[in-house]
Amino acid sequence: MPKMKTKSAAKKRFSFTATGKVKAGPAGKRHGMIKRSTKFIRDVTGTMILNASDAKIVKKYMPYDR
Repeated sequence: MPKMKTKSAAKKRFSFTATGKVKAGPAGKRHGMIKRSTKFIRDVTGTMILNASDAKIVKKYMPYDR
C-alpha cells in the first residue's frame, strides 16, 4: 500500500495539539478591518481549537499528523 499524501494547504493552515485537537487561525482578519468592531478584532487574535466536525475533515487531509 503506498503512502497517503498530506494536503499542502492543510499543513500550512492547521496544527495539532498534544492531545490531538486541531488548532487554526480564526477567519475574518485579512482585510476590511475598518468595518469590523474593535471587539471582533480582539476576539479573533491568536489561534483557536476547531470543533469536532471540522477537525474530522482536517484529520482526513493530514493522515500522519495525529
